Amino acid sequence: MSKRLAVLRHSKAVQVLGLADHERSLAERGRGDAAAMGGYLRSSGVVPDQVLCSTALRTRETLDGLALGDVPVAFERGIYIGDGYDLLTLIQITEDDVDTLLLVGHNPAVHELVLVLSGESVPEFPTSALAVIEMEDWSVSGGRLLDYRTPKTI
Repeated sequence: MSKRLAVLRHSKAVQVLGLADHERSLAERGRGDAAAMGGYLRSSGVVPDQVLCSTALRTRETLDGLALGDVPVAFERGIYIGDGYDLLTLIQITEDDVDTLLLVGHNPAVHELVLVLSGESVPEFPTSALAVIEMEDWSVSGGRLLDYRTPKTI
């Protein structure tokens, strides 16, 4: 049975002078985009069995805005500070009983992850962008891009 990885960049965050980057919250537009992307995930049947989420406030608020229900979540600081290959390592240690995994993170790492896994050129990965990749299992380092959406294309 194949696995599905949903990679989501956090929604639009506020820019506040003097506020630590890790503590930036979502802007009003970001909250709306997160809710819309959550609706898209539910309507397209891409509801995760497990979530890997950065510890940054804006990723946690994005996850809340998706309104996916009672899904187990692991908050990983490595998603905030790592690159695409670090994210791949986190994915590769996912338990085999997870069929759909959602990773909520940051650019440029999430964009790099999508490029590394799918081998396809996704030209940009703006806030709230989503890529869904089919993988044979979590231990592999490649897959097939099934879907790519931004708030403007849902």
